[in-house]
Amino acid sequence: MKLIHPGWHRHSLYCILPPYVVRTIAQNGSSAQRAAALRTMAVDNTFRALRLSSAVGAQRLPTRRLGGMMAESQRQRSIYHMDGKEGFPGTLARSEGQGPTGDVAVDEAYEGLGATYDFFWEVFGRDSLDDSGLPLNAHVHYGMNYDNAFWDGQRMVFGDGDGEIFNRFTIAMDIIGHELSHGMTEDEGPLMYFRQAGALNESISDIFGSLVKQKFLNQTADQADWLIGAGLLADGVQGKALRSMKDPGTAYDDPVLGKDPQPAHMRDFVKTWEDNGGVHINSSIPNRAFCLAALKVGGYAWEKVGRIWYEALRDMRLRPDCGFARFARITSQCASRLYGEGGTEEAAVVDSWGEVGIKVTREKISVARVPTLKVPAVQPSGRPSA
Repeated sequence: MKLIHPGWHRHSLYCILPPYVVRTIAQNGSSAQRAAALRTMAVDNTFRALRLSSAVGAQRLPTRRLGGMMAESQRQRSIYHMDGKEGFPGTLARSEGQGPTGDVAVDEAYEGLGATYDFFWEVFGRDSLDDSGLPLNAHVHYGMNYDNAFWDGQRMVFGDGDGEIFNRFTIAMDIIGHELSHGMTEDEGPLMYFRQAGALNESISDIFGSLVKQKFLNQTADQADWLIGAGLLADGVQGKALRSMKDPGTAYDDPVLGKDPQPAHMRDFVKTWEDNGGVHINSSIPNRAFCLAALKVGGYAWEKVGRIWYEALRDMRLRPDCGFARFARITSQCASRLYGEGGTEEAAVVDSWGEVGIKVTREKISVARVPTLKVPAVQPSGRPSA
């Protein structure tokens, strides 16, 4: 039984395009590009406010999953055409079992949702994002020139991009896998969407988004490109993707987008209050640790290293405010438990964290008790005490 406090993580809107990228376009782009960026920012901020307000006062009771009940996968996909509008649900364009429509965004979303479901089912025996058969709904052609894609806790939403900087956001399967993986993390891991815990949240989505693509393409770790969003950048943009897990900081360097700011090592960790404390910027550090471990172990990345990260996410020692160092220790201990103490897999995990500046200590991590909600003391100034 996994106990989850309702305020730990069900509060954020998970967008594939980081706020700092949208802000940079608004500063550097043409008048049309700036207008699209500002509209995108307005939509994202509205949905963030809706997510926050819906979480206030919400109660999530402890649940117990019943295992061993599923004999085969039960995909339930529905793709809706928004026709440039913003009022959900739109028009149902393709549902489970129906053939291609000829609308490339509809069909890409359908295929991406299926590939993500199949990945979690075939690799981890997981029935959809919540392991209880959650239907997967996607809404394409959202808004006018909307430059983003997001998971809002209920649905996937894809913009068509502006055609000058971004192509349609269904174009990259790892983007679809990334956003849907936020739903899995919401269900399993009590990670706050703030600072290092939030960066871990983003990293986990990048990792599983990449693994969805790798499995779909039947790629081994050394064959994969380890890029997030390859194909998303429009012709003429100086870049290859939104992020590089293997070589952070090298995904793009463009007059409008700016230079990819992601660090590859803890010595370059970005301290900022923007983007929930840098959750998209600093996610590159655990991303690179995973990529290095997968390359060291070899073979298909989802088979061993992916399993280690999945078990670490589900580990009862994972705390809501988990930082990189603690998560590194949990992954090393999961590697030891799954594949043997002192084995190749554990060594690969420990060495890879070390290469990004995180030394994995050997002390044991106790299983944390489920915390109770504490009301912070209020000082005479009216501000909570530290």
